[in-house]
Parts: sequence; C-alpha cells; structure tokens
Amino acid sequence: MVAFSHVTVLLREAVEALDVRPDGTYVDCTAGGGGHSAAIAERLGRDGHLVAFDRDPDALAAARARVTAALPDPPPRVTFVGAPFSQLRSALAERDIAAVDGILADLGVSSPQLDRPERGFSFRESGPLDMRMDPTRGPTAADLVASLSEHELADLLFRFGDEKHARRIARAIVARRDEQPITTTDDLAAVVAGAAPKPNPRKQKKAIHPATKTFQALRIAVNGELDELDTLLHDALDLLAPGGRLAVITFHSGEDRPVKQTFAAWARGPELPPEQAVFRSHGDPLVRLPNPKGVEPSDAETTANPRARSARLRIAEKLS
Repeated sequence: MVAFSHVTVLLREAVEALDVRPDGTYVDCTAGGGGHSAAIAERLGRDGHLVAFDRDPDALAAARARVTAALPDPPPRVTFVGAPFSQLRSALAERDIAAVDGILADLGVSSPQLDRPERGFSFRESGPLDMRMDPTRGPTAADLVASLSEHELADLLFRFGDEKHARRIARAIVARRDEQPITTTDDLAAVVAGAAPKPNPRKQKKAIHPATKTFQALRIAVNGELDELDTLLHDALDLLAPGGRLAVITFHSGEDRPVKQTFAAWARGPELPPEQAVFRSHGDPLVRLPNPKGVEPSDAETTANPRARSARLRIAEKLS
C-alpha cells in the first residue's frame, strides 16, 4: 500500500456535529486517510455500525488500517465500501440498511493526492495530467484538455473554477495542443501562466498561482464532483432517521453554494401547491440547522494546516 498520510480537517467539529450514539449507524462518505472514520468508530459500542466509503483504493486501504487500529473493545461493526458516495443509496440497500443516524462528507481532494506527482492533481511537481480519484476508471484531465473544444474548455473553467480569464486560457490551451499534446501538469501550468494576466500586487496581497483555478476546474470535471454532491443531497434526507444529521465539509464556493441552498430549502420546508398555500407558502420544515452560518476552522488549525483555511462545515438535523 502506498503511504497515505492525511491531516484531517475539522476533525473534532465534524464528529461532534454527528452527535454519535454508541448504538447508531453512521456513514463516512469520504473515508480518506481514516481520520473522521476512526474518530466516529471510537465513539461506537458493540451495537454501533460505521460504513466508510472511498473510491480511491489507496485512501480506502489507509482508512481501513487506521480505523482497525482505533477500534474500541468490544469493537463496533465496520463496513468499507470501495465506491463513490453517489452509490450510497444502493450500497446501503444491498446491506439491508434502511436508515442511518448520521452522514459525513468531507469534499475536495486530500493531501496525499495533492502531494503525489504521479496522481497529477498539483502543478508543484511534474507528473502525468491525470487527476482521477479512482485511477482505474474514466477519462483523465489530459483526455479532457485534448478533446474538448475551445468553447467547452472555457465553459468548464468558468463553471467549475470561477476563472475570470476562462476564454483567454482556453484559447491558449487549444493553440498549444495544436502544436504538441499537453500531457503533464507542468506543461498545463506553463500554458495557463503564459495566458493569464500578471496579478497586481497592490490588489492581491498573496497571489495564488494562475493555474490554481484551472486545475480545480479540471479535477472537478474529471471526477464529476458536483454531480456526486447533487446525488448525495438528493438521497441523504431520505436515508437519515429522524434526529439524524448530515454534516458536509466544503472547500470552495462551488461546493458550498449547493449545500447552503439545499439546507436552507429543507429548513424552510417544501413549497406548497397554490391550492394549499392559503396562509403560508411552505410546509413544515424538514430539518433544523444547528449552525446556520456553518463552522469554520479555528486559527490554531489553519496555522497548523493552511489547507484547512477555506473549509466550512454545514450541519442539518432531520426533524421527526
């Protein structure tokens, strides 16, 4: 197994958000290096059950090792599922689990994925332009860069990366690939850096690398991350038992926006049809929001782990 050392973000806050009961059933949608999963398992008793998902085989193996080492005595039941969390509903049904008491999703990319050049997530070191969380399935980032039209590339960069210079960068990518294929992370980073305007140090105290948003957008597209999130938000409320909680950690506005909007809609209650909306436009609330504005990492955590600085935890508790 390849070493998979990951610093878990919002560890205490996320586990406390689930309000773990010793006899409850909980799902970690993104087991990663096992930090959240292990902390949940430590709070479970003999009758508890943890179901840990991850589509990255290295991440799931690391989670299995870490959780196994952390299990209390007597141990709870732990099930590991090598699949994306969009398959949550079917995976639970296959295991005769009708409802769960808590679901946790830690979105985004993990430190080991970023730090290993061969995975192609980062431009800090040269590596193949891959970016697949499951390296055995689907097209790579290089495939998208090679096959999408200039318009499609620009749309992807703007939609998933909030890239203001999407058209300019897409034009440069197409011009470069007409000369030679773009197959490595440093190849792509150089093209983007050459196309993007130089940052104004007066307006931006700490300039990010010009390729940051392009890499984010391609990663999201390669892994279908927002589609995965949409499926989770569609299924989670049905799968939670009354009083159960859904906790989601996001790292950028593209992830946080749909979570925030969905939770707010649940808290308002379903919109009533015109014939029923005489005195009010919405039915009874479906959830309670313990922290309506979300939970952010402490200063101590962001100092120790700068990658946590953009994280936000949102929590929804299903009402009876």
